[in-house]
Amino acid sequence: MKKEIIISGFGGQGVLSMGKILAYSGLMENKEVTWMPAYGPEQRGGTANVTVIVSEERISSPILSKYDVAIVLNQPSLDKFEEKVKPGGILIYDGYGIINPPTRKDINVYRIDAMDKAAEMQNSKVFNMIVLGGLLKVCPVVSTDGISKALFKSLPERHHPLIPLNMQAVDEGMNIITKI
Repeated sequence: MKKEIIISGFGGQGVLSMGKILAYSGLMENKEVTWMPAYGPEQRGGTANVTVIVSEERISSPILSKYDVAIVLNQPSLDKFEEKVKPGGILIYDGYGIINPPTRKDINVYRIDAMDKAAEMQNSKVFNMIVLGGLLKVCPVVSTDGISKALFKSLPERHHPLIPLNMQAVDEGMNIITKI
């Protein structure tokens, strides 16, 4: 099993941390992983993306031109990465950030209204964990137990009391993702 994943959106949406948590989860489950972020000089508001590969086998290169899974959280990301999903692959998008939805018929398209769910949970900071939950529902590349362990490993100790909320957000994401 090897999954090549791109996560892309605006800076400030938790794109890079989502990739980091996914990569840490793979490590916690003794998988081979790569985590390769790409972002502009802007801290918030600019585009950011991260490529994560999770595999049972050694990974030959972290550089990819096609992906098994694309998670796009804004229109520029959809415009850039929709065509780079392998036929039969998965594209997940947040309904809030997309004006023109995906059009490809040879991939599996899922919508997750994570921004709306984060507002309902009254915490915009769990947005990325909701999206991550949606990913795990349609492509269980790591387990929720791996995510929990990764949060304890990657978050500073002062943020550990927020881990139950983050795991609740993962569960919510699993519940609200829908196939288009």
